[in-house]
Amino acid sequence: MIMLAFFLLCLPFFRKTGVSVAPLDTFFMAVSTVSVTGLTTFPLHEVYNNYGVILLEVLFQIGGLGITMLATVGLVLARKRITLHQRQLIQIDMNQPSLSGTVRLAYSVFGLMMLLQFFFGILFSLYLYFTQGYEQLSSAFFEGFYIAISAVTNAGFDITGTSIMPFRHDYLFLLAIIFLIGIGGIGFPVLTELREWFGIKFRRQENSRFRFSLFVKLAVFFAVLFFVIGTVLIMLSESKGAFAHQSFISKLMTAMFYSASTRNAGLQLDSLSTFNSTTLLIFSLLMFIGASPSSVGGGVRTTTIGILLLYMYSFIRGHRNVNIFGRQIGQDDIQKAVVVVNLSVLLCGTAVLILSATEKQPLTALILEVTSAFGTTGLSLGITGSLSMVGKWVIIILMFVGRVGMLYMLMLFVSRRKRDLNYRFPTEKVIIG
Repeated sequence: MIMLAFFLLCLPFFRKTGVSVAPLDTFFMAVSTVSVTGLTTFPLHEVYNNYGVILLEVLFQIGGLGITMLATVGLVLARKRITLHQRQLIQIDMNQPSLSGTVRLAYSVFGLMMLLQFFFGILFSLYLYFTQGYEQLSSAFFEGFYIAISAVTNAGFDITGTSIMPFRHDYLFLLAIIFLIGIGGIGFPVLTELREWFGIKFRRQENSRFRFSLFVKLAVFFAVLFFVIGTVLIMLSESKGAFAHQSFISKLMTAMFYSASTRNAGLQLDSLSTFNSTTLLIFSLLMFIGASPSSVGGGVRTTTIGILLLYMYSFIRGHRNVNIFGRQIGQDDIQKAVVVVNLSVLLCGTAVLILSATEKQPLTALILEVTSAFGTTGLSLGITGSLSMVGKWVIIILMFVGRVGMLYMLMLFVSRRKRDLNYRFPTEKVIIG
């Protein structure tokens, strides 16, 4: 998909007349769009025409919803038989515990995401036309649908040069954006179970018993927890800085927006240079965490960090098992969380080390750039375009790994044949710490 995007973005048809882009920068753009990151080495509004913007929106859909989901929908619409092997691929891609209902899950999530984009696209378009002084309804619809698609797919690409800065004091508009960012990043299984729960409640089926899965409970709990913690930390960090002369509601809305946007969307209300180093490091931490698994977002994922925190809490309390919501988390999941977090920290740390040697930029800017790429967020202090060739390749690798996921990257190095040993070695204690 990245190579196809690279080929299409190289075509002059999608660029403004007389504008040329270096092949490496075009490839960087292809990876950034398919991974729905938002980092770019050149201003989009100076390079791509309207057809180019439409192409970007299509790539957002493919990168955000995933090739597996779109292929499943295509097979269903074409009334093709979906084989057992294809269902297994869907099961893996959607993080489902069983094969049952995987096709219905992919199809229903696709329909819901399309419906949300269409509804809010119409809503934003009419809002822009009647309140922002657009002379042509077509222009308002063009930008309104782009904002809706960009928010739902968590793609932080700026096609105007001002992101959504003109709307920083329009709190209802910002709440709608926060809602769409949350929908895109909460995880597809969460949306499916919520739809089933609402269906039962709406039809008032008294005899129907519905129980949310542990994954959904964890995904929602930690998404809300990190959102609240991020909001509080940002408000405290900038209380005497960028927020010093703002009203409380303005501080709260700005902090809420960045707490949501840094987790994957990459949309901005201000230039990041207005924030202090502490706030930028908070942004970096939130971008490293990223969104939920099986969503449009990247990063180390909320449930991964959540399980690691629960494991640490249980260890400190002297508990042998990790329990939450009346369920026990398996040792396999705990091991995966520990490995994924450690390898992600190692990857990002190595990337910062390499960039600090190849780029003449402040360390805070490099940390922000690295976590933005790994979290597929797209926020930057404006150093992306000035990166060296080595620096650009480092960011490309981070965007790819961040979107695919560290766990799936590890599968490349795991043998397909599991060795089930019929014996165990003796256990011996090792001094730790």
